[in-house]
Amino acid sequence: MTRSIAVFSLLLSATVAAQTPALPPMQTRATPQAVVDEHVDALNKCDWKRLMAQYPADVEILLPAGQVVKGRAAVGEMFQTFVKAPNDGGLCGLTFKAEHVFTVGNTVNVQWVATAPFLAEPYKGADAYVTRGGLMAAQVTTFDGAALKRK
Repeated sequence: MTRSIAVFSLLLSATVAAQTPALPPMQTRATPQAVVDEHVDALNKCDWKRLMAQYPADVEILLPAGQVVKGRAAVGEMFQTFVKAPNDGGLCGLTFKAEHVFTVGNTVNVQWVATAPFLAEPYKGADAYVTRGGLMAAQVTTFDGAALKRK
């Protein structure tokens, strides 16, 4: 019986690992704005690998209501859900467009509007993208998926 449990546990671990894609190699960008441009383009195209190529191991994303996502693997899990189709619980099809950009040092602050065929109205928010060494070291966001007004 113990052997059966051990085999089941190994199979379950292998299944979970197979569902989570391997993190791609990191890819730096030349400027803070280039980091943000890559992030937004990858997000708008639901390209998980491109999104994850810009995050270092110690990344932190600060979300509304005091939520913090720490580390590259946890951020990868968060975005893995985000890039799914809306019918699968994701937000693929959401398009972010900057309305105002203000850069301070290595931090790019963006007020944006998000639209999608599945939204009843545009959704507005803001992010502060903190870059370091050509990567996205941290992000502070007002984005709250529960606040989206769907059709």
